[in-house]
Amino acid sequence: MGTQIQQAREGSITEEMKIISKVEGVEPEKIRDRVAKGKVVIFKNINRDNISRYTAIGEGLTTKVNVNIGASTDHYILEEEMKKVEIANTFGADTIMDLTDGGNIDLMRREVLKKAIMPVGTVPIYQVYYEMVAKRKYVIDFTEDDFFNVIERHFKDGVDFVTVHTGITLELAKRIGKVKRLAGVVSRGGTILAAWEIYNEKENPLYSNFDYLLEIAREYDVVLSLGDALRPGGTGDAHDELQVGELMINARLAKKSLEQGVQVMIEGPGHMPLDQIDMDVKLEKELTGGIPYYVLGILPTDIAAGYDHIAGAIGGAVASASGADMLCYLTPAEHLSLPNPDQVKEGLIAFKIAAHIGDMVKLGNKIREEDNKMSIARGSLDWKSMFSYTFDKDRAKEIYRQYKGFEAGSCTMCGDLCVYLVLPRALRAKERNVKKT
Repeated sequence: MGTQIQQAREGSITEEMKIISKVEGVEPEKIRDRVAKGKVVIFKNINRDNISRYTAIGEGLTTKVNVNIGASTDHYILEEEMKKVEIANTFGADTIMDLTDGGNIDLMRREVLKKAIMPVGTVPIYQVYYEMVAKRKYVIDFTEDDFFNVIERHFKDGVDFVTVHTGITLELAKRIGKVKRLAGVVSRGGTILAAWEIYNEKENPLYSNFDYLLEIAREYDVVLSLGDALRPGGTGDAHDELQVGELMINARLAKKSLEQGVQVMIEGPGHMPLDQIDMDVKLEKELTGGIPYYVLGILPTDIAAGYDHIAGAIGGAVASASGADMLCYLTPAEHLSLPNPDQVKEGLIAFKIAAHIGDMVKLGNKIREEDNKMSIARGSLDWKSMFSYTFDKDRAKEIYRQYKGFEAGSCTMCGDLCVYLVLPRALRAKERNVKKT
């Protein structure tokens, strides 16, 4: 049958393309042609049969939001992570990533795949590391076979996309200690691979065996997300030689993926001042020829701990407007803790708002029509419609009713001085007076 790319290049419009066409309001032929060129990717492992929220990212499509969940070595409660999946299902996450790095990782991933209604991604290097720890070994002891066996296990289970840190070569890993960085290397996967490469004096197995990675990804039609192992972890490190060097390597590898019929996207860029975000997105698009860009955050300040979901949403809105294709959310717990379910909800809604704001610029009138409907509803004090247009209807309704027991008339901010009451009353009074005379 072939991958989505292979079928598109043969002129076929797959069932997934037809679904995406309806969801996005874009002609199926355009979806097919963009998939064929690698400018759109569709997340769908051939082994997944329970997706009901189909997701594609790329040129001409709405900006998507990814939710990270997953237990850690310090806190592993399966039921709590399932609650997070339920929140992601309910509040419109477009993809979900299971970042579990401790405990029964296989069980967690398989349960997430069962419960999630959208595409699921993972970062296999986390499991490679944990399995070494469980065997009383250190990260430097895993073999290339260990790594690829875990990757294929994820593929067989039905994972739709994976983060693979292909661009952190041995040469770049050796440069880490020579490049002055404020925050160092903040990617867990990047740190693991850098340690392995430097200790063993061997090339990154994802880079040296990239053809084999493409072979197994093509077999399951898994989207490769070329990870940003050397992303800046502080705004002062943005666009240094490590970040840009890795991006250039990943751009070359992404083009090779397309040549081999494998769907691919690129990750970036972490922490970055607001005035550099537009340039960063355009740089990725220029280097890759339009391959989808999956951005983490972006965090335009380093001092918003406890509110990083707000800071990240600001950066995410700018990235979306500039052409980024998917935002990885942040929660209020970023840099502080594993997020709880309520914090997952806060982060998801903040980034759904950011994506929408960006799409108002990127896609224009098609998206702005939603805001126009809200404006009309507000002008007529149509609360039922207003609540239906919000990202969290129950929260909006709860706030509206915190000082008022019914849903009609004005809100309690202005009460009888509501602008939508005062002027109409005056006009009606004027009209009555005119009729009397």
